[in-house]
Amino acid sequence: MASPLTKLLLKSTTGNLIFRRELRRAKSDSTTKMQIMIRSFESIDKNLHWQLPPDTRKIGLPSTRSLFTVLKSPHVHKKAREQFQMKINKEMLVMETKRHELQKKFFWLKRQRIFGAQFEILFSFKTRLDKQKLQSVLLESGSKPRVKEGSGSEKVEERDVLKAISSLLRDGLCSEGLDCSVNEIEASVDGISGGLFPHGVAMMIPSIAMPVLKARVDSEGSKASSDQLIEKFILNNPQRPAVEFQSNESVEKYNFEKLRVSMTENDLTELARVTRDLQLNPPKVQKAVPNLSVQNIKKKHMETPTEVGDINGVKVLQHELFTNDVLYADLAFDMTSLKPELLSLVPLFCQSLLEMGTKDLNFVQLNQLIKEKTGGISIYPYTSSKQGSKDPVSYIMVRCKAMSASTEDLFNLITCVLKEAEFTNQKRFKRFVSQSKARLENQLRGGGHLLAAARLNAKLNHAGWIAEQMSGISYLEFLKDMEKKIEEQWSEISVSLEEIRGALLSKKGCLVNLTSDGKNLKNAEKFVRNFFDFLPTTTPLTTSSTSNALLSSENEAFTIPTQVNYVGKAANIYETGYQLKGSAYVISKYISNTWLWDNIRVNGGAFGGFCDFNTRSGVLSFLSYRDPNLLKTLNVYDGTSDFLRQLEINDDALKKAIIGTIGDLDSYQLPDAKGYTSLLRYVSGVSEEERQARREEVLSTSDFKEFADVVDAIKDKGVVVAVASEHDVEAANKECSNLFQVKTSLL
Repeated sequence: MASPLTKLLLKSTTGNLIFRRELRRAKSDSTTKMQIMIRSFESIDKNLHWQLPPDTRKIGLPSTRSLFTVLKSPHVHKKAREQFQMKINKEMLVMETKRHELQKKFFWLKRQRIFGAQFEILFSFKTRLDKQKLQSVLLESGSKPRVKEGSGSEKVEERDVLKAISSLLRDGLCSEGLDCSVNEIEASVDGISGGLFPHGVAMMIPSIAMPVLKARVDSEGSKASSDQLIEKFILNNPQRPAVEFQSNESVEKYNFEKLRVSMTENDLTELARVTRDLQLNPPKVQKAVPNLSVQNIKKKHMETPTEVGDINGVKVLQHELFTNDVLYADLAFDMTSLKPELLSLVPLFCQSLLEMGTKDLNFVQLNQLIKEKTGGISIYPYTSSKQGSKDPVSYIMVRCKAMSASTEDLFNLITCVLKEAEFTNQKRFKRFVSQSKARLENQLRGGGHLLAAARLNAKLNHAGWIAEQMSGISYLEFLKDMEKKIEEQWSEISVSLEEIRGALLSKKGCLVNLTSDGKNLKNAEKFVRNFFDFLPTTTPLTTSSTSNALLSSENEAFTIPTQVNYVGKAANIYETGYQLKGSAYVISKYISNTWLWDNIRVNGGAFGGFCDFNTRSGVLSFLSYRDPNLLKTLNVYDGTSDFLRQLEINDDALKKAIIGTIGDLDSYQLPDAKGYTSLLRYVSGVSEEERQARREEVLSTSDFKEFADVVDAIKDKGVVVAVASEHDVEAANKECSNLFQVKTSLL
């Protein structure tokens, strides 16, 4: 099918056509922003018959009301009047969607059937225009470029550039371009991420007061931000440099001839001989960067100073590190006493603690107080397998930080959040459910490999089952069911949230982790002791247990409307008798970087292929990301053991694999991350002696072929979970006789 034809026309301010460009564009995944303005005499919320699509924000706008007064009768009742009003309700829907999904969005809008409503739709997307043509328009100053005789090249004088910039000072910036710039900055503020860049520097851009800037643009127009900046920093800048690059061929030719005349015939003959020898036998390039070897790596693993103490019968871990006068506190509450049927409510419970409000503060005032007194408080569940055991480790984590002078305020706020949060705002809780459901549905389309991995873990170990109930496909199904019954069963839901709080908040299952310098740690002990005073010493007893809960081991395929697949296959290699060795770290990383990279990404066309080994649970898994294949990918997974058996790895490749693995183990961490990682190792049962043993095994890795027998467990006993298109799943079931148990579409 022919791709659509896009025609781009660029005109000057006089209307003359500068160029016409025709561009054939295939179906693109670039993002399009839709702004839908709805105006109606009736209530818009009541007429929205369907839930909002994913990646859609609803912005409430003020209503407009017009009053009309007319004479009741011009003859009999001359002073009697009647008054009428016209009220127009307005709302804006902002959608982020792919271009090829615009038809679905219009179909959703058509199904709303809002009678008597006026719709105004604005599309925003990026285009690619000819840069040179645009520059010629921007630099148009009314004078022709100067051409030097004999050179054939155009030369732009500095005064021409300054003249063009002065026109911006006089006429102002293009109003359409200015509006687009403001809108782009405003849209990018919420999603800014520094990545590896320092977070403080990355947040300098959104520190701009956008409302003030927009108000200034509205009042002053196109000169709102250009006049002072252009005049101060460009036109009247005394330190403005002017650099001009020229290529003078005559000077270069003169210097060459002068050098040649100064040389004798013997010099020219020797120069020709040296040149010929260099062409036939080029010298070896010396390595400027020294080559790192395995012997250069430290044999001792990096330790975080940890002191385990006891305050009021509760274990407290303290890490004395330089933190620039900041106290990092992590509180862990054991979830083992929680009923299994309440697990799926835990993420909503965590969100409600911070965003539902307390007895004396609404959620806005509470969040303002947290931002004023602390560096932030976050609450979420954490689940892992215990090292050397099948028992799960499951906690509610409360992570927070504050300056040492605000330590008392920090623990007072934590007490307020945990003890006084009220679960009474039904409307807000319903919003939490809708937000969580939309987020998971979006992840199912764009990150289905993560949900497939969670589903595989739920089939192979108990901790994975717990985590999947709170973050996987099971959780998504729970949210869909919860959204339907909030109205009818709100009282039971509120009681369940209180039951979770009663089961978690106890000294018996509490663990505190503090990271700061010695003085601040000593000062924080009295506030930690006061915090423990409000915690009860016992928790309600529960008869049910999740220690043996697993999902069925059948192969599953979840169909979604997509053109790419997310394919995972995994097995628990500890159940085959494998004993953990550090070489498994190196081999799994090598499989990802070579075998899966070449066959899944390069040859298969997927965006990524991964091999992941969870050393605590023993689950070895293969995953693909945005994969056009299904059965072909599974065949690649099954061929991994043969790849290892036939592998003849050289010393250089082995050295790179070992160094890369050590780089992951010794990744750089800030003080808060060091303290938190130490806490996770403590609750998971990972000792310093075991870490040192694993490091020595990593450094002594020599042969990969022994691991091939372990990988055979995935080929023979592996479980498959795929998030894929319905067409690919049907084709796979026809070819492999009902390979998958097909689940209905979740979208």
